[in-house]
Amino acid sequence: MIVYHGSPYLVSVPMFGEGNPHNDYGLGFYCTQDLELAKEWACPDGRDGFANEYRLDEVSLSCMDLSGKDYNILNWMAVLVRNRVFEISYPIAARGKRYLLDNFLPDFQDYDIIKGYRADDSYFSFARAFLSNTITLGQLSRAMHLGNLGIQIVLRSPLAFDSIWKERAFPAQASEYHVKRVSRDRRAREDYLKMLEEPETGGVYLSQIVDEHWTNEHPGLQ
Repeated sequence: MIVYHGSPYLVSVPMFGEGNPHNDYGLGFYCTQDLELAKEWACPDGRDGFANEYRLDEVSLSCMDLSGKDYNILNWMAVLVRNRVFEISYPIAARGKRYLLDNFLPDFQDYDIIKGYRADDSYFSFARAFLSNTITLGQLSRAMHLGNLGIQIVLRSPLAFDSIWKERAFPAQASEYHVKRVSRDRRAREDYLKMLEEPETGGVYLSQIVDEHWTNEHPGLQ
């Protein structure tokens, strides 16, 4: 598998144990299979950067694919709220977070690789809206596809870090790719607001999921 890591720096050897433990899926090395997206992530603040290319031998690695058929979006939400640090302003959000962690958090800690949606700041705001009971489960599912962020691949174990090799790096000019990143985020927010204007019939809010004691086997998640 060829993967890319967008960074302001050249990263020849990814180091296990480094990084931000409060990213979407915890401490790890975050990659994408999309070169153009990696170039956008390489320029977060207007500086030039690099899309570092690696070859990943995933054959012997255990992988949790949160975007696959074995998991649902509430599993993804539970992992997200488990790792992200954010302020909770409403009692329903605190109650919902606890319910997600108690009932939908998969045992992700021992996997070598996790695949799943990417939730940068704007996309995390969509997740927080669901947690605050202001959008439905269906609206959350649609929101996560806005902007075409695709799937991120996160290396989490020493074995995974031993299975990746640097190939080369592609320069990313901020004059092009920071602009693309900002534009993608703006379009996603605009499309999100348009989606909220559409009629939502029979939508399920988090409060209903909690009150009705939903689990992974609930037909509304199949």
